[in-house]
Amino acid sequence: MKALTWQGKRKIEYTQVPDPQLQQPTDAIVRITSTAICGSDLHLYELLGPFMQEGDIIGHEPMGVVVEVGSEVHNLKVGDRVVIPFNIACGHCWMCEQGLQSQCETTQVKEQGKGAALFGYSKMYGQVPGGQAELLRVPHADYGPIVVGNELPDHRYLFLSDILPTAWQAVQYAQVPDGGSVAVFGLGPVGQMASRIATHLGFRVIGVDPVAERRDMAARHGVETLNFKSSSAKELAEMTGRGPDSVIDAVGMEAHGSPAAWVAQQATGLLPGPVAELAMKHAAVDRTAVLHSAVSSVRRGGTISLSGVYGGAVTPMPLLEMFDKQITVKQGQCNVRRWIDDLLPLTEDSADPLGLDDLVTHTAPLSRGPELYETFQKKKDGCIKVVLTP
Repeated sequence: MKALTWQGKRKIEYTQVPDPQLQQPTDAIVRITSTAICGSDLHLYELLGPFMQEGDIIGHEPMGVVVEVGSEVHNLKVGDRVVIPFNIACGHCWMCEQGLQSQCETTQVKEQGKGAALFGYSKMYGQVPGGQAELLRVPHADYGPIVVGNELPDHRYLFLSDILPTAWQAVQYAQVPDGGSVAVFGLGPVGQMASRIATHLGFRVIGVDPVAERRDMAARHGVETLNFKSSSAKELAEMTGRGPDSVIDAVGMEAHGSPAAWVAQQATGLLPGPVAELAMKHAAVDRTAVLHSAVSSVRRGGTISLSGVYGGAVTPMPLLEMFDKQITVKQGQCNVRRWIDDLLPLTEDSADPLGLDDLVTHTAPLSRGPELYETFQKKKDGCIKVVLTP
């Protein structure tokens, strides 16, 4: 089969790789019909090379059709159309039973000190071959895959794999009070969805992003918008009185700004592999312009919800300000399966209340994946969300 494989920093290739095979009786094989590039994939493209190996199959936002099932998979049959959650969970351990599928005790990558294994996301998260491919082996298929109907196009379901439940969890974790306000920093795919979900739930939403096309997309869905700059916290205070009740950081470790952290990130990538891996585990810092802006912006007693990925072991935080303002912080990988019952009716609603028909800006064959990684990273051509079709 053909797949997108990691070959080095900013180097993705469309290559021939072996077809996946069933390895466990709870596995399934899915023929991929659509797969998206996630903002988190850009961390592999740019920063997380020390945890990657040449030839790793990437991607964790896939859907498709079941072509083979293991002997212990009774919830699926050949021909079922399914969405595959990005985290791999068993469904029966203590963590899964608490709705914390991203911490699944069966698939935890204990040798790296991490939570549940993820598709296509480096040896930090299990080095499981990903979904930017023609075929995908799905472990724990007796629990993970979400069976969907055949009436609607792929893009109405595809985002159940990651960004839609990630955005839903971000809004839930933001703990916005009834009639309250929330600022969403970053209007990439997760920020767009979080903004629309918060609007759908009746909150006042202010989206903050330096890219005009992203602000324009959010505005089409009833979101007030601001350009991100050093005065954003002051502007948000003027708009809301005390500052927004809640702030969602949908950006993460590669935020614009923080030039010193950017230099440190780039320097780490120049170290030999094992040394760079140790440096990232024990001395890495993030670019924190957005994170610190969130602390400055949220009102006293408010909540910050982190859905953007951070990886710095020693990232400095303004703890004095956070303590003095009595800020609550909630964060973590999305527990995809926990939110599907809330989200599936919204994705299938003919009124499209979350605007899923207005998110994808680029659709292309899987073979064009390498060039679209660059387009997405550099925010060229108005690129907000890329869907690839094997």
